[in-house]
Amino acid sequence: MIGFYNYTVVLTYLSLISGVMGIIVCLNGIGHPFIGIFFLMLSGLCDTFDGKVARTKKDRSDMEKGFGIQIDSLADMVAFGVLPSCIGMAMLRVSERFTNVPYINLHGGEEKSVIYPIFLMLIALGYVLAALIRLAYFNVLEEERQKTDQGSLKYYIGLPVTSAALIFPTVMLIQYLTEADHTMLYFGALAITGLLFVTRIHVTKPNLRYLLILVGIGAVEFILLIIVHYCVK
Repeated sequence: MIGFYNYTVVLTYLSLISGVMGIIVCLNGIGHPFIGIFFLMLSGLCDTFDGKVARTKKDRSDMEKGFGIQIDSLADMVAFGVLPSCIGMAMLRVSERFTNVPYINLHGGEEKSVIYPIFLMLIALGYVLAALIRLAYFNVLEEERQKTDQGSLKYYIGLPVTSAALIFPTVMLIQYLTEADHTMLYFGALAITGLLFVTRIHVTKPNLRYLLILVGIGAVEFILLIIVHYCVK
């Protein structure tokens, strides 16, 4: 078989599988955006440590390293590019504001039945496109950097797409804490996050200590989401 299947790529594969599962759940009629958020966070956890795990193998060939870089970006595109948009569309489906309103009303009706859903769908599509551009641009920069500099990367240009694993669970947590419909807030976060993906801001690459702090924040969000969800129910 083609490809690599040693322990250095396991977390990346798991991140992709988690992202795909989240997409399937969100787009299925029985799915709920709340469940999709947990798959997003699981993908974020896998992505946090996949690079560090891969670097523990000292005898990796150049082909293995290149393969790892490529599948990491491809997995990120699914988990942090497509899944957050699918969660947004799932929120639109279960939202009380839009539940009984058709996406396309050819026989008249309220204007928002056409304008709002289409507008929000365009935001979701724009977010996916921004994530794609960000990942492709990062890959190109990384290839150029490795030709001249063998040192470690000091900062990112543009907000890393993996930040979605913390941003959107926070929005979902706000929705449950306030017991209000924050569908518009979620799509606003999609728009701003997507814009930050392609903005030339410099984001310092986190060290291990900072990564552990982020994992801790994610764990707290995870626990709070479970507690608040079942309390609300």
